[in-house]
Amino acid sequence: MIEELGIRDLGVIAEASLPLGPGFTAVTGETGAGKTMVVTALGLLLGARGDAGTIRSGAKQAWVEGRWLLPDVPEAVRDRVEEAGGEIEAGELLLGRSVSAEGRSRAVVGGRSAPVGVLADLGDELVVVHGQADQQRLRSTVAQRDALDRFGGGPLQAALAEYRVAFEAWRADAAELEALREAHDARLREADELRAALEEIEAADPQPGEDVELQERADRLTNLEDLRLAAAQAHELVSSEAALDDAPDAITLVESARRHVERMAPHDAALEPIAEALQNAGFLLADAAADLSGYLVGLDADGARELEVVQERRALLTGLARRIGGTLDDVLEFRRSGGLRLVELDGDDDRIAELEASVASGRAAVDELADRVTALRTDAAARLATAVTAELAALAMPDAELHVGVEPAPEPTVHGRDHVAILLRPHPGAEPRSVSKGASGGELSRVMLAIEVVIAGADPVPTFVFDEVDAGVGGAAAIEIGRRLARLAERSQVIVVTHLAQVAAFATNHLSVVKGTDGRVTASSVRQLAGTEREAEMARLLSGLADSESGLAHARELLEIAAERAA
Repeated sequence: MIEELGIRDLGVIAEASLPLGPGFTAVTGETGAGKTMVVTALGLLLGARGDAGTIRSGAKQAWVEGRWLLPDVPEAVRDRVEEAGGEIEAGELLLGRSVSAEGRSRAVVGGRSAPVGVLADLGDELVVVHGQADQQRLRSTVAQRDALDRFGGGPLQAALAEYRVAFEAWRADAAELEALREAHDARLREADELRAALEEIEAADPQPGEDVELQERADRLTNLEDLRLAAAQAHELVSSEAALDDAPDAITLVESARRHVERMAPHDAALEPIAEALQNAGFLLADAAADLSGYLVGLDADGARELEVVQERRALLTGLARRIGGTLDDVLEFRRSGGLRLVELDGDDDRIAELEASVASGRAAVDELADRVTALRTDAAARLATAVTAELAALAMPDAELHVGVEPAPEPTVHGRDHVAILLRPHPGAEPRSVSKGASGGELSRVMLAIEVVIAGADPVPTFVFDEVDAGVGGAAAIEIGRRLARLAERSQVIVVTHLAQVAAFATNHLSVVKGTDGRVTASSVRQLAGTEREAEMARLLSGLADSESGLAHARELLEIAAERAA
């Protein structure tokens, strides 16, 4: 239930606070005073699209805030608020929405900023809004089916939920099967091409890092003679067995130096570490000479042949990489992923057979569940038609009769396999016609109200908002609409924007949108009416004159009639 609604700088309303509370609240006011802005404000709180054009002239932004009292918080509401990071404290939920002059919109849920979509999700659980556009929406088959499904209650909703799970599974399998069949030839070609590429890769059997290794070997073999000459010359200089007396090698020179130092070391202790260092240098030179000798022995005498083999291998791997499109690493990844893809492609026939069986069994399950939904809808349709017809009789349409047809559709959809149509026979002898074609504006208003009154008994909604539900209605029919709204308010909060005194008379809370001006700027405010102020507003609604004695007398009489009939 909405306890209070605050509005600032929305349309012609500069600032207003609407005390709502339980029961039936009527909102009245002169044409152009801003009654519709009350519905607009509620729409913003329920996630409707923000329009910068609704901001009051000269203001930077419009702001709307609503305070909900929820003694028994619906689980879906609590979960959504908590997901958004908000809180519901002691059953009180605060929702806010701002729209800037630049068109930016901001939402607040339970004290925390949240996406506007959260407001829409909460609105689906908390409020049903009926404007004149919604009355026209009743002309659509979708709205008619939704109305019937709401009336069907828990059993129908459960059957629909089970049906939708089966339908989505069947549709997914059918879509995959169709895609596989359509792409079968293309997938066969892909498998053949992939198999040939993988066979070529397997024949070459490339190894990780092989391209780098081959590059290094090719570089070594290309410079083989230079490497041999350099190693031989180095070995000759370090340790030469054929050295002449006038060209000693490095080992001989170091050994000679060591002997000179050692001979004089007894005369100076500082020479001892030098002698030791020279001795170590001799050892290192000997090791280097051995390594150079081993290196020379290890050089391949047939380097040209090995270089040819290496270059052939490099050319093979380069060709593979070029065909795959990348490097050797890409070739190795292609071998891995291509093998998995080939297994998938080769399994197409098995998958198609599996899907054909799944689609057949899925369709059977869909048909079985659709039959159950149809049976529940047919039963609900008969009960809805009877109950709404009785309501229409009380809404000054005593001869009208509502029919709700449930006819089979050619193919199942996510909503079932039924075509739902609400038909109205306005008087005996007339053929029932769809409300989408045969109902006037006033009749449509009453049909919609009658349906909501009936559905509210099976699918309660915390709050109903009606924007001029009495359009095209007057006289006795308007009184009955007021009485039915009062009856609906016994189970739910009802907020009605109306221009008819006959409807407003049944309200337990009467708010008036009052337009004022200082000669330059027009601004509206909201007042809660009682006593003589309410009688004056009722007189204005009846006669256009708030201080007419006959209008006031008529207003008092109408309020008394409403009190008696409501009782």
